[in-house]
Amino acid sequence: MAVVGYALKLYGRDRLKEMTHRLVLGRAVPDARLIETARAFARATVATGLLDGAKARIEADRAEGRMLVLATASYRFYAQEIANLLGFDAVIATETARGEAGDVLARIEGENCYGAAKLRAIEAWAAERGIARGDVAVRFYSDHVSDAPVFEWADEPFPVNAHAPLKALAARRGWPVLDWRR
Repeated sequence: MAVVGYALKLYGRDRLKEMTHRLVLGRAVPDARLIETARAFARATVATGLLDGAKARIEADRAEGRMLVLATASYRFYAQEIANLLGFDAVIATETARGEAGDVLARIEGENCYGAAKLRAIEAWAAERGIARGDVAVRFYSDHVSDAPVFEWADEPFPVNAHAPLKALAARRGWPVLDWRR
């Protein structure tokens, strides 16, 4: 039912994410239980859901001495666990609100790290660390056209496993499209 309301534009992506969180995990989840669940999910994702091309690119970028930053619309509580397993240096993700007892609530804290909000989050993260945009070369990978603001901002944008709208954008901009499914 939540997806139907989203499809009918009764509410946005943020609200859909909160509703899905509530349906899957409940209104409030004790931190210890959530960490346990997130770690199990991360292990399964890395073991069976990570494409060989992605693994190879992560290793190649690490070998080049690049800082690996995972910027995702996913919730931090599980994105951080995946990043830890893959050896990422940092994570920029959608944050969850916490209750008085420290439980994770089915509510986004701040912005959903999606579209233009992802670029704002990346820029804020860099500014907090004193990283000037002109001092770094940014290589960015994504599989969705919603990341167009970050693609435009990056020095080396790489659409990956692109769907039709992203392929069209990449063609207009002259960006190389990678396919990690092969």
